[in-house]
Amino acid sequence: MSPHFPTHGITTERLSLQAARPSHAGALQTYLLRNRAYLQPWEPTRGEEFFALEAITQRLETLAEKTASGEALHLLILRDGHIIGVCNFTNVVRGAFEACHLGYALDESAQGHGLMHEALKAAIAYVFDTMKLHRIMANYRPENQRSARLLKRLGFEREGEARAYLKINGVWADPVLTSLINSAGHAS
Repeated sequence: MSPHFPTHGITTERLSLQAARPSHAGALQTYLLRNRAYLQPWEPTRGEEFFALEAITQRLETLAEKTASGEALHLLILRDGHIIGVCNFTNVVRGAFEACHLGYALDESAQGHGLMHEALKAAIAYVFDTMKLHRIMANYRPENQRSARLLKRLGFEREGEARAYLKINGVWADPVLTSLINSAGHAS
């Protein structure tokens, strides 16, 4: 069983990482609508219902349950009290694997200031040191060089490509597969 995420979240020099919960629905809707066009090339096709407040609230309830149970860690990235991004550690598998998948997105207006690196560095430390996972896997589209540079800077290593692995923006994509191994070698 995973330790509960601290109610105060994780604080970095410029950011606060908070566990996603239903009370964030309005602020998350604002973030999603503001970045809808910007994030579209990197995400699954989103219908209008995805952006509805009720649907966001329901998703946040599910995300909070998965975080509480240790199945995932869904974080919202806040700066000056406003949501500017998300990072999610999903598909947590325990036992012989001790691994998860990482996904993330950052507000268009926050790009280029090292904010995602700052957020992920703190979140990864939590996942390795507190959740005691051994491996984090992250995928990116080959044309998303910003993501490639970020993952490399965080220490992720390229492992290959997966053919027709994810349906992104309505098209089956061939992402680059990367992973980061917990150098502390924790065992559960």
